[in-house]
Amino acid sequence: MSSAEATADAGAPASSEPRADAAAWLAVAAGTIGALMATLDISIVNAALPVIQGEIGASGTEGTWISTAYLVAEIVMIPLTGWFVRVLTLRTFLLLMTVFFVVFSVLCGLSSSLTMMIIGRVGQGFTGGAMIPTALTIVSTRLPSDKQPIGIALFGLTIVLGPILGPLIGGYLTEHVSWHYAFFLNLPVGIGLVLLLVVGMPPAKAHLRAFFKADWFGILGLALFLGCLTTVLEEGQRELWFQSELIVGLSLASFLGLVLLIVGQRRAAEPVIDLSILFERSFGSVFLMSLVTGAALYGILYLIPQFLAQIPDYNAYQSGLIVLISGIPTLMIMPFFPFLVRTIDLRLAIAIGLFIYALSCFADTAMTAQSDGGDFYFSQLLRGVGQGFALLFLNQAATSSVVREKADDASGLFNAARNLGGSFGLALISTLQDRRVTFHVERISETVNANSVQVQERLQELGGNDPYQRLQALKMLFGTIRQQAVVMIYNDLFFVFGIILLVSIPLVLLLRPLPRGQGMAMH
Repeated sequence: MSSAEATADAGAPASSEPRADAAAWLAVAAGTIGALMATLDISIVNAALPVIQGEIGASGTEGTWISTAYLVAEIVMIPLTGWFVRVLTLRTFLLLMTVFFVVFSVLCGLSSSLTMMIIGRVGQGFTGGAMIPTALTIVSTRLPSDKQPIGIALFGLTIVLGPILGPLIGGYLTEHVSWHYAFFLNLPVGIGLVLLLVVGMPPAKAHLRAFFKADWFGILGLALFLGCLTTVLEEGQRELWFQSELIVGLSLASFLGLVLLIVGQRRAAEPVIDLSILFERSFGSVFLMSLVTGAALYGILYLIPQFLAQIPDYNAYQSGLIVLISGIPTLMIMPFFPFLVRTIDLRLAIAIGLFIYALSCFADTAMTAQSDGGDFYFSQLLRGVGQGFALLFLNQAATSSVVREKADDASGLFNAARNLGGSFGLALISTLQDRRVTFHVERISETVNANSVQVQERLQELGGNDPYQRLQALKMLFGTIRQQAVVMIYNDLFFVFGIILLVSIPLVLLLRPLPRGQGMAMH
């Protein structure tokens, strides 16, 4: 079965513009809610992780797999979604994924052991990963070009708000109710989503014969490549990178997966995903910018709560409120997005977004040991403007840079790039934190002479002449030095993300501009 046939079966004929009727908007609503539910579950668990680890008897190292299991499964499923849609049709596939997502969510909520939790998180990742790219596919195939900016704005909102709301909701439920409800929350949402899909998506005939003619080299290769690469990035620093046999083995498996994926591209009549669109000028640049914005989005969403927990000692809910601030400008931009699409050059809008995004990072490079949540207000508002422009217009560029028949593959690659970028961003953070904190401690220590008058006066003030008290005073002094070093590494990391965003701006020159006054159109 061809991609064109699959798209037609999904309810959006490639030969004519679809109608924006009530059913189409219900389908868009279903896609939006599904994507929000899936992106929310990436981060909602992070706030409750220490409590979950304690209740299921997992160590700190074992507990990291609760997050990693979801991310690995999700990133494997995202690019495979297009193939599943072609085989099962969009409606059937989404209904199955929604039902199983709810089932695995309940399993997580009932978990009493690490094994049970990881099985549930893997299932959540696979099924949730299917809901993210299909939301963009629904917009691209169910709405006419003049209405697509509205659907794109709704989808973009889920990408921004999901990771932002996750820590806030997870922190609130953990602090005031129970961590179990971070998972049980998906039950009523899932039931509503099933109803929307039944009403909004027209039934179509599945093409199960295509299952037996599938690109199995590509499917296996894609799963190995992305799954192992994500695990390497997530666990690399904890395992000391290539000093670990596990990391070496996973890296080799990832390389083997890439080889199998390339073999599938060469041999299969219809590859599981069309990688040739990565070499198209416009979509290739969108893919790279999605990697960069994903690294910044998930990296900074990790940095701010970590800083607030380590320096001013905020709890998860307090940190979540600060993180939420960046969503306010995005919410304000969303209603104007259809107008902005028609009036601002696509390339200029993305460049503006990336530039403001970078400025928001540089605004956070002067933190001190006295900084608290209030010091992030301005940068978070600035970041929200940058995210709003960069992510919303990149969503538009992703679908407008390929023909309609390639929409599902483009959506899968675009969304996989953002998640993979997030893993690269977190790997960068963990690596620099471990190495640069030691560097800063040594640099500060070089300027603090134990025999200097200032140091001796400080020790006398804290410990007097009592040997034990002076020992405690020395420990306090070292703690102060280490705290300063920790603050400095956070400043370094914000600076690095700012530079990465600035360097990516020239990629907008490779994009094709949309005709003036036109919203989104699949060319």
